[in-house]
Amino acid sequence: MAKGAGKARKKIPKALAVVNADNCTGCEACVEVCPVDCIYKVPGEDLPSLQSFVDIDLERCIGCDLCERWCPWDAIEMVVPTEIAEAVARKGGPPEYVEKHWDKLVSVAQAIQDDAIAQKAEKAEKAAARK
Repeated sequence: MAKGAGKARKKIPKALAVVNADNCTGCEACVEVCPVDCIYKVPGEDLPSLQSFVDIDLERCIGCDLCERWCPWDAIEMVVPTEIAEAVARKGGPPEYVEKHWDKLVSVAQAIQDDAIAQKAEKAEKAAARK
């Protein structure tokens, strides 16, 4: 597990990567360029060696956007943290995988989104207090 996993981030990246699993071919170009190893391969249920795609550990993603730039299939998009839960919920993929991992995928994204919204509100309060 990543160092500090499960704890709220001190600083949330401006954007986080989300894989559109239906566009991903599993070529792993993104895995090779990720500086924090937050991208992992998900084998297919029926033919694990032939059907695969990648997914992203949002708790480890630093928002560098290298994966998005290197993906030859435009399967990765950078999403602002205040909208990450919705993006994860609609990313697609094999129905069995999505159903099996739904709680983990969406709960992590929702926690990050909630933290981002809270941090944004805190910044706004501080800015208003300075005036």
